[in-house]
Amino acid sequence: MQLNNDQYYNRDLSWLRFNHRVLQEAADRRNPLYERIKFLAIFSSNLEEFFEVRVSDIRQIKSLDKKLRKKLITKPNKLLRQIKKNVFQLQEEYGRIWQYQLLPELEMEGLKLVTLDHFNEKQKVFITDFFEKEIAGNLKMKKGMSNNADRLFIENGKLYLVGLKPDTELVFVKIPEEKGRFVNLPYSENDMHNVCFIDDIIKYCLRQSLDVDFYNIKISRDAELYIENEFSGNLLEKIQVSLSNRDTGQVTRALIQKNMPDDLLDQFMLALDINETDISLGGKYHNMQDLFTFPNPMGKDLQNQELAPKKISGLGLKDDLFMKIMEKDRLLHFPYESFETVLHFIEQAAHDPKVRKIKMTLYRVSKDSAVANALLKALKRGKAVTVFIETKARFDEANNIKWGSVLEAHGARVIYSYPGIKVHSKILFIEREDGENTKAFAYIGTGNFNEKTSKIYTDFGLLTADKKLTRELAQVFQLLEREIIIPRVKQLMVSPFTTREKISKMIEREIEFAQEGKPAYLIFKMNSLQDNKMIKLLYKASQAGVEIRLLVRGICCLVPGIAGQSDNIKVTSIVDRYLEHARIYVFGNGGKEKMYMGSADLMTRNLDHRIEVLAPINDPDNYQKMRHILQLQLEDRVKARIIDVEQKNEYVSTEPGKSSQVLIYDYL
Repeated sequence: MQLNNDQYYNRDLSWLRFNHRVLQEAADRRNPLYERIKFLAIFSSNLEEFFEVRVSDIRQIKSLDKKLRKKLITKPNKLLRQIKKNVFQLQEEYGRIWQYQLLPELEMEGLKLVTLDHFNEKQKVFITDFFEKEIAGNLKMKKGMSNNADRLFIENGKLYLVGLKPDTELVFVKIPEEKGRFVNLPYSENDMHNVCFIDDIIKYCLRQSLDVDFYNIKISRDAELYIENEFSGNLLEKIQVSLSNRDTGQVTRALIQKNMPDDLLDQFMLALDINETDISLGGKYHNMQDLFTFPNPMGKDLQNQELAPKKISGLGLKDDLFMKIMEKDRLLHFPYESFETVLHFIEQAAHDPKVRKIKMTLYRVSKDSAVANALLKALKRGKAVTVFIETKARFDEANNIKWGSVLEAHGARVIYSYPGIKVHSKILFIEREDGENTKAFAYIGTGNFNEKTSKIYTDFGLLTADKKLTRELAQVFQLLEREIIIPRVKQLMVSPFTTREKISKMIEREIEFAQEGKPAYLIFKMNSLQDNKMIKLLYKASQAGVEIRLLVRGICCLVPGIAGQSDNIKVTSIVDRYLEHARIYVFGNGGKEKMYMGSADLMTRNLDHRIEVLAPINDPDNYQKMRHILQLQLEDRVKARIIDVEQKNEYVSTEPGKSSQVLIYDYL
């Protein structure tokens, strides 16, 4: 059990347990074969980001003054050792799933992965010709002696091979990306489709020409943008400068092929100025997120049946959405229902001559964003467009800045990041003339205005013309435009101003109900639960007799089921075909249940260091819809895992059946 003295699970170790749940999906034979391969790719992509972000943060803490370090994290070296041990165990499990489950099952379906030492003679001729014609011209090779005076730079996250010549000269070869990661091989034996990694083609041909054996390596580097002072100077310019430094950050992990000879490993460590702490042992192949593109030459249907997004009756392309929203609030649930409704709403606002103002926040924008293009149409038609763009959205900074420049060039008022705080809310505000009056419309969501992620993330979006909600949301935009300092809101919860206080008061109210012998309960669904104060309050509620049911997709630092502390708390986590992303908070409220949804998790950053918006669900039909969907997830017996004291991730059930995501699709 990896807990600290206050009975919290460490956030980084808990995140690794979330990635273990992803890995479980690769082993779950209830999933189609290529879906399981996809989960291996997701696991690898997640782990890469973990080392670039979280491990780099822990390493930075090591360099701080001891007193400050103790406040931030206890014994960072010990934590790094635990992380390394856990990651090794996960990678071993990964290898077993790939080697002993998925590859044999692929062979049963008619595909064989051919490795370096198993090419037949005809394939060797093909490979040699393929290398000369398709690869050799794109191959980048570096040579250098492994001494402290001659460092060799290895790019972040890229695939390399390394070999050692007899004269102790290291040879680094960058694997080209132009031809993809996998090659279909002809001249198969036994009428099987043959596929190989391009790595093995390069290794084979370089062994023939250089008489050197090569081994796979990959370097992960610190991806944090270190900005000396966010509160002075031009923050946007500082971010742009820092972006160019991301790929040259400190090494956070050197992933090497685990059968690399010791003499080569020693020279490699010298050349890159790294030590054993930086080394992680891996399999023959790295960057396994490339399994997203693993070929299926058999042409068999080995994936999930597509759940095509449902068109929402009354909210189609020919409907007047402004009239429909004035009739009643509209609740959308993606990807089960089409995100095109949101795009259509913005497009309609762009074309409607009665619309005067459009304001929205953009946190992660797709490269060819339909949302941003709709705003450009609005600008061409003379609308006043105000956009807040978060330039500190990790790994999307450059794309966000690009779209900010484009919108600004076409006349939009573009506001960039606040120093010291992120704007994470997903909100849209539209003003439209209504006779002599002005009518306001709003959208409040749990996910980004991104039509691509809307197909793989489960999110809710609320379209409303409710005067109380729109009036308060207008204040949030006044805050972003620096017209006011603090928004005065009663309906909405807005971080960092009211969310912590309001949720805390409502939990305390449930405690009072329980102490009075009345029914008291909380149902929270979120991505992550990390904030210590909130966890302490949930422990207090449990001790008072409040029934607490939590759905937590990722990090869960709360420990359920501890006698005298968390007896009344039950936690499950769902990992399935879509990424669970919505945040929902239900309070029993003495029989008059209240429910909120929005962008904020119960993490310190979401409560205290980000601008977030949570909205109440007031319309009875929308309430019933969201509550039923939530109940289906609480009762999931196919993809739900039990989060216990040790976060072992045991499935609620291993029997076949329909997961909550499929049941939600059927329901809608």
